[in-house]
Amino acid sequence: MRIVKAWWLLGCAFLLVGVAYAYQAPFREYPSVEYGVPGLPADWQEKTEFVFARLMYPPGWNDGYRGRFDGDWRKGLSLWTQDYPPADRAFSQAVRRLTRIHTRSVEECVNPDDGDEIYNWPFLYAVQVGEWGITAAQGKKLRDYLLRGGFFMADDFHGTVEWQVFEENIRKVFPDRPIVEIPDNDPIFHTMFDLDQRYRVTGAEHLRVGYKADGVDAHWRGIYDDHGRVMVAISFNSDLGDSWEWSNDPRYPQKFSDLGIRIGVNYVVYAMTH
Repeated sequence: MRIVKAWWLLGCAFLLVGVAYAYQAPFREYPSVEYGVPGLPADWQEKTEFVFARLMYPPGWNDGYRGRFDGDWRKGLSLWTQDYPPADRAFSQAVRRLTRIHTRSVEECVNPDDGDEIYNWPFLYAVQVGEWGITAAQGKKLRDYLLRGGFFMADDFHGTVEWQVFEENIRKVFPDRPIVEIPDNDPIFHTMFDLDQRYRVTGAEHLRVGYKADGVDAHWRGIYDDHGRVMVAISFNSDLGDSWEWSNDPRYPQKFSDLGIRIGVNYVVYAMTH
């Protein structure tokens, strides 16, 4: 009887995975503000249990790329493509190497306005969120995604002004939930690596000064659900995307990539298990 039940449960699991694959949008590349349209790895079509998903979003009032190109953020060539796709693919390779999570070698770009597509991806990442400008409808969709069990990593924004822009927009998602410092003993810092000792991860363009704008001190903040699960993990005054993007470049300090990759891996494992 137990064997029959086990096979039944396994069959249901495969059915659910199959349904998820059936409803996911096909992979698509977008032109990046830094890299244009790159080539694809040989295994880009592999079906896996985890995919690094990058959030697409409209520009905020202070977005440095606002008004450039044809102005349509949905087509790429917008600030949400910063570090894309080298950061995404280098990090995905790190997840494959450091964990047993079967991870796709290429990312998925997710438009929150694209029907129910956002619900197909348990982990969502956004870069330069100090210059984003999500709409009220997108905020409502992101809130529903997170309350259903999704996880959002907000990265690479610095200083007073960018924090104000980020907070103004994240309040469209959660107007009533506090943003707090994540304590060192939270499971999110101990799922794979023990990361009690963290420091600012400096972006490649700011190595000489050490920080961007007035963003001197690193903060690891979050928004929790009613059960104590981190829904939004915020890396303020750090650039984890750069630490992935430049992880194989000897000119970029290894200590930043070491920490950036470990934090990212912890977040992925946390998102998949909490």
